[in-house]
Amino acid sequence: MTTAPENAEMKIMVIDDSSTIRRSAEIFLGQAGYKVVLAGDGFDALAKMNDHKPSLIFCDILMPRLDGYQTCALIKKSARFHGTPVVMLSSKDGLFDRARGAMVGSDAYLTKPFTKDSLLRTVRDYVTAVAK
Repeated sequence: MTTAPENAEMKIMVIDDSSTIRRSAEIFLGQAGYKVVLAGDGFDALAKMNDHKPSLIFCDILMPRLDGYQTCALIKKSARFHGTPVVMLSSKDGLFDRARGAMVGSDAYLTKPFTKDSLLRTVRDYVTAVAK
């Protein structure tokens, strides 16, 4: 009998209005053995969170309807998910964007386009932190 990798227990949510980014993240994370939940915007993500209970969330900043800053702030204000790490995704790598992300409670910042290595490194950082 084979056992599932530890990664299979970890659900990662990717919130991005770009289907290309969502698909890339899904492929990279899926190949590494993680379960992936995709959301096209903040409202979609908030609707799916209770059902899927992600362990880590990647959240795009520039999205229609509910942007990444607002989405992150709502997640961090939630009694159930305030401790869930949120990594902001953005094509902008400015100090202002990083600071604003930190102000709404994001735990890290990943610049797009990300590589498979940078995405998985970010995930490993949080898996290690959670395991300690």
